Amino acid sequence: MGVRITGRTQLAGIIGWPVEQSLSPAMHNAAYRAMDVDLVYIPLPVADEAALCRVISAIRVLPFVGFNVTMPYKQAMLDYCDEVAMLAQMAGAVNTVHCVDGRLIGYNTDGRGLVDSLASELGFDVTGRTVVVVGAGGAAGSALVSLVLGKAGRVVILNRTPGNAEMLADRVRPHARETSVETAQLDDDVGGVVREADLVINATSLGMRPEDPPPVPSAWLHRGQVIADMIYRAEPTALVAAARAVGATAVDGLGMLVAQGATALEIWCEEAGGSAPRDVMRQAAEEALASQAGRARGESE
Repeated sequence: MGVRITGRTQLAGIIGWPVEQSLSPAMHNAAYRAMDVDLVYIPLPVADEAALCRVISAIRVLPFVGFNVTMPYKQAMLDYCDEVAMLAQMAGAVNTVHCVDGRLIGYNTDGRGLVDSLASELGFDVTGRTVVVVGAGGAAGSALVSLVLGKAGRVVILNRTPGNAEMLADRVRPHARETSVETAQLDDDVGGVVREADLVINATSLGMRPEDPPPVPSAWLHRGQVIADMIYRAEPTALVAAARAVGATAVDGLGMLVAQGATALEIWCEEAGGSAPRDVMRQAAEEALASQAGRARGESE
């Protein structure tokens, strides 16, 4: 069944560059059909911040209920919102925006999506756990905030630029009453820190390309750990493959994508009531990813 368009159809979408590989349009439009809401989700490729400014101005006067934000604009989006939820302020990034009477309200649903997917897919509870987060950008911020809210025992942020990790930690520490938040430089001396972790999260961009190496050496991973790569691809990322090879439990970012998208949908469609159909969204995302992989194989042959 195709997307239904009427004279009253409202809009949602995803802003980023590039966005042609995004699974969000397929995932959201499948959910809207299942929920029988008059809404359509479109990709919004935005090449630079000058274009971002113009797109945001247009969105304010068009019938948008909201939109998602992906790389490279999650941090920049903070400055375009009229109001930013506390969790997004702590994370230092906005990935979901609710449009209300021309005003833009920013949220961050990524971290909650990550924690929810770990619980639903693996039965893993972050409470009291030791966690390593690799990276210090917007994705790392969203993960850190949700780990603190989930009462993780200890979180260590590893980053090649220690100052960025410390800035992130300083922003979140005042709210981390039950979580020790530490930082360290990502170099050859932190192998022991990674080995001690119950959960290792990749919040960097390493893994988006097939040739990317894992963000930490596979020798630092071991059986009994949970490894979560916030990146998803049709084929396992180098980190997921390395983790499984040593007997660790590993998941990619597809479950997180579904969970954060469902939360965004529920923010936009609160008046419609009910929960987003996560099973429908997961199936649509998996089918879209498989279709992309099939096209890529066909192009390479």
